Amino acid sequence: MDIFLRPNFTPSTTNSPAAILLTPVRGGSLRYPTSQNRAFRLRSQYAPPKPSIFPHVTTTVGGGSITTRCSALPSRPHRPEYIPNHIPDPNYVRIFDTTLRDGEQSPGASMNPQQKLEIARQLARLGVDIIEAGFPASSNADLEAVKMIALEVGNAVREDGYVPVICGLSRCNKRDIDAAWEAVKGAKRPRIHTFIATSEIHMQHKLNMTREEVVDIARSMVRYARTLGCEDVEFSPEDAGRSNRDFLYHILGEVIKAGATTLNIPDTVGYTVPEEFGQLIADIKSNTPGIENVIISTHCQNDLGLSTANTIAGAISGARQLEVTINGIGERAGNASLEEVVMILKCRGKNLGGLYTGISTENIVMISKMVAEYTGLQVQPHKAIVGANAFKHESGIHQHGMLKHKGTYEIMSPEDVGLQRADESGLVLGKLSGRHALQKKLEQLGYFFEGKELDDIFWRFKAIAEKKKHVLDEDLEALVTDELFQPESVWSVGDIQVTCGTLGLSTATVKLIDADGMEHVACSVGTGPVDSVYKAIDLIVKVPVTLLEYSMVAVTEGIDAIATTKVLLRGDDSFASTHALTGESVKRTFSGSGSEMDIVVSSVRAYLSALNKMLGFKKKISQTVEAENSNAFVSSS
Repeated sequence: MDIFLRPNFTPSTTNSPAAILLTPVRGGSLRYPTSQNRAFRLRSQYAPPKPSIFPHVTTTVGGGSITTRCSALPSRPHRPEYIPNHIPDPNYVRIFDTTLRDGEQSPGASMNPQQKLEIARQLARLGVDIIEAGFPASSNADLEAVKMIALEVGNAVREDGYVPVICGLSRCNKRDIDAAWEAVKGAKRPRIHTFIATSEIHMQHKLNMTREEVVDIARSMVRYARTLGCEDVEFSPEDAGRSNRDFLYHILGEVIKAGATTLNIPDTVGYTVPEEFGQLIADIKSNTPGIENVIISTHCQNDLGLSTANTIAGAISGARQLEVTINGIGERAGNASLEEVVMILKCRGKNLGGLYTGISTENIVMISKMVAEYTGLQVQPHKAIVGANAFKHESGIHQHGMLKHKGTYEIMSPEDVGLQRADESGLVLGKLSGRHALQKKLEQLGYFFEGKELDDIFWRFKAIAEKKKHVLDEDLEALVTDELFQPESVWSVGDIQVTCGTLGLSTATVKLIDADGMEHVACSVGTGPVDSVYKAIDLIVKVPVTLLEYSMVAVTEGIDAIATTKVLLRGDDSFASTHALTGESVKRTFSGSGSEMDIVVSSVRAYLSALNKMLGFKKKISQTVEAENSNAFVSSS
């Protein structure tokens, strides 16, 4: 079969992205993006592409070859030297992760400082270039969390010289910028990211400012950030996707002159489509004075489900920093997903002009699970790359093809993102299984434990294995997340006794153990077993909360399945922070999860998980206030 490349655009002098149809003479077509001004040239007849910087598997079609599958063992090019406003290799794409800032704006996604630090550590293992660690001006707790990340993760230099940039978000005012600099200045590579809206609807209805006023504020605040000693300043014109183009070119040119090193172009409301967004980046690159002296970045929201496609379109058009979040979490419908964007560049980078990143993709699954558990935002089963079904094949036709050759229905291997095929080892775990077998099985699922962490999971596993004949992969996943991703314990479960049924009110007796090892007991009645046990816990903890969401699922089939419970709590006014975009004070919500074969115990574990997260957050605020008061007293003395 002969294959021809047929352009579906009219050649022009613009540098806008084009699309090419890879079309068989008879049959369907394959669409993939390319660009007029890139190394990929149109050919009248298909010829094998140039060798990729990534190894790949090929198949021959009509005398030619096409890439059909990503390699499980990529050969990563050397990461270029970090220069704030320049990338020595024009094909290298910086990955800017904003899970800890934009991702945390998702309802129920609040994390305590320790959880943020653990995620930042994992982001560094992943190899992201920039970690936007938070919005320091929103609360003292957020400022301290960003500072902690800057001091630890921002100074952990690897042997190859890699250390992530630690970034703090700020609005265009001195108070926010001062807070951001205070939080990130301890990092080896600190960055301030400041923004102001530039669309007519935002300037008129939110800011009540003229264009001239907005330009003056943006210019002066970027300059102010540089005067603090910050040599890496990012500027974002909020709602750029709906902003007037000429005004956009003007304000971007002014902040470049003021000292901005990165210009981030956000599609704040997820309104644009890929062709439009790609053209926007190309037009900014062509019409903004001084653009050659900065890095162009993208930040795409997912309101129309196009965040990943828009992000890739931006990269094709010249953006060399892509802002993403783990699992695509974020405000409203979320952001461009790190795992999707990175794997697209890994699998199709050679077709996109040779674009590549420095991400260690084998760490993707681990951080995906960590973020899902800490935020309480679970990943949909059919989510690309990290969904539970991403590498499962149930259709008979698909299974037949997989048995013949895995490339028939998989364009990447689970090993690419940190999974091993659990069904190839033949391991079946039961009550006689030891630590080594458990450890091996966990490694197949993407978890690597030793020492105390392994011991804790092992004893939970043994308790379950005594009640179940076989412990399945799903059971282990539930145990690991319940044991590994829990917040620091302020309260832990002692004993629980519940009486319920149709003969009277449900009653519960609960024993909790505090951080000092003291036991506390309370009894309560309720409309059911969970209601009564939660009320008993409230009598002990004495912290006013509102239960917003409660859900429970069986991890596996069968009456002996482990139950995983998830809850969402909201505290009182003392748990509030400032929203980065609106400036409004919002009450934080806290998620929790728990897993156990007894549904009441599972429910208690989830409730205490959320309470511990909330109390840990409050404790951090109190410690910060006490430290500030102490410093003020010393200064006055």
